Amino acid sequence: MPATVADLPAFTDIIDVRSPGEFAEDHVPGATNLPILNDAERERVGTLYKQVSSFEAKKVGAALVSRNIAQHLETWFADKPRSYRPLIYCWRGGSRSGSLTHVLQKIGFAAEQLEGGYKAYRRHIVAELERLPARFTYRVICGPTGSGKSRLLHALASENAQVLDLEALAAHRGSLLGALPDQVQPSQKSFESAIWFALSRFDPERCVFVESESKKIGALRLPDALITTMRASACVQLEVPLATRVRLLTEDYMHFLHDPEMINRQLGHLVALRGSETIAAWQALANARAWPDLVTALLEQHYDPAYLKSLAKNYAAAPPDRTFRTEDLSLSGLRQLARTILAAD
Repeated sequence: MPATVADLPAFTDIIDVRSPGEFAEDHVPGATNLPILNDAERERVGTLYKQVSSFEAKKVGAALVSRNIAQHLETWFADKPRSYRPLIYCWRGGSRSGSLTHVLQKIGFAAEQLEGGYKAYRRHIVAELERLPARFTYRVICGPTGSGKSRLLHALASENAQVLDLEALAAHRGSLLGALPDQVQPSQKSFESAIWFALSRFDPERCVFVESESKKIGALRLPDALITTMRASACVQLEVPLATRVRLLTEDYMHFLHDPEMINRQLGHLVALRGSETIAAWQALANARAWPDLVTALLEQHYDPAYLKSLAKNYAAAPPDRTFRTEDLSLSGLRQLARTILAAD
């Protein structure tokens, strides 16, 4: 029987032979990219196919593929033992993955080709993200901006709790100022692959801790089934003093301290919502590098009202026994808080 997505764990390695551009958009988590045709070569062969003939395209493509396979054999596969068992895939399980699989099998490796290729994998992910989220019980960490929700997730994970850190997977902190310095968000497909990969490894008998997110984190959308299930789940509420939250946010957004123009550009997007006079006042604080005053103003006048409104609309209020107050957002303080939360669960 041909290998399917369900067989992925059975293989030593997963090899993606698509071009680097295809691989960058999305790929099976943990896959290694060994292109049979690079981006320029793929474009060249495709142009020949459309403008000349399939015969000429195949002739040129075969030479390029042969050279690339030879290079991979001399590098990646050179030290692999006879027991090595890779799964090979391309766009739809066609000639690119078939070529490498054929050569590896002739050598004596137990290589197999993924039936349907990446397209079959992508269909599997879409279907699984409609089914998987409802298998788990979630504890949604709630609290206004600066309460240390993401840091608490890390502390919970260090205490062996099951944690779905969506902001880490999205490479974004989930607010207007949440873009990470020098880090681009993944594609939507890659984000969904990462969510599937995390969920597929969780134990349904244990709860999953997750942060109270909106439908989008930066430019990325949460799967509908996941956000629906999260919003129907029990909440854990954090209550943290304003001064403590200001200190944490000043640490987390340190990259803005070196470039007031950056934060002022972002604040400019809020003119329609908060008015030009308020935005000008915030920008003046940024220009003066009055960071505690600016962060306090942003929390009191923008983030807290918006968060409380969203929380009341989308998540159930946490009961008193799931409300935790703390002023200590240090590593040790959060580890202790994590242990307290887990003991109360």
